[in-house]
Amino acid sequence: MSKNIAVLLTDSFEDVEYTEPAKAFKEAGHNITVIEKEKGKTVQGKQGEAKVEIDAAINEVNPDQFDALFIPGGFSPDILRADDRFVQFAKSFMEDKKPVFAICHGPQLLITSETLNDRDVTGYKSIQVDLKNAGARFHDKQVVVCGNQLVTSRTPEDIPAFTRESLNLLSES
Repeated sequence: MSKNIAVLLTDSFEDVEYTEPAKAFKEAGHNITVIEKEKGKTVQGKQGEAKVEIDAAINEVNPDQFDALFIPGGFSPDILRADDRFVQFAKSFMEDKKPVFAICHGPQLLITSETLNDRDVTGYKSIQVDLKNAGARFHDKQVVVCGNQLVTSRTPEDIPAFTRESLNLLSES
């Protein structure tokens, strides 16, 4: 069954951490809506390889419209977490126990939303202490699935495992 996946994204995202999972989600028949501050804007990956047009502004969407949330890494999550609208959006998925997929620096939005306490996670090396300070149980593994809800990975090298586990969760939910 097709799912609607919200993607929180802005400039300086890690190119392949968006493009590879997004391609796999679409190929599996899922719908993706890329959300930023401004609809129609084009954001660019930090490697300069990927350009993504924004489908919807954060003020135009409601978490209830979506079945899952995808947060690619790079600098994008750190930029977005300075805006309470994105923090609240991410928090609602965690509170409603909807699937959340966060890779690399993606968990920074979940740290700021204070939703990682007692959760098993992984993430990029530079945010390991932040994850622990947020109350998460950190695991240095390519992919960590917590409960039937949260999938996290560390780096672009982990994308195949991240994508596989994210798709598994989508098929179960």
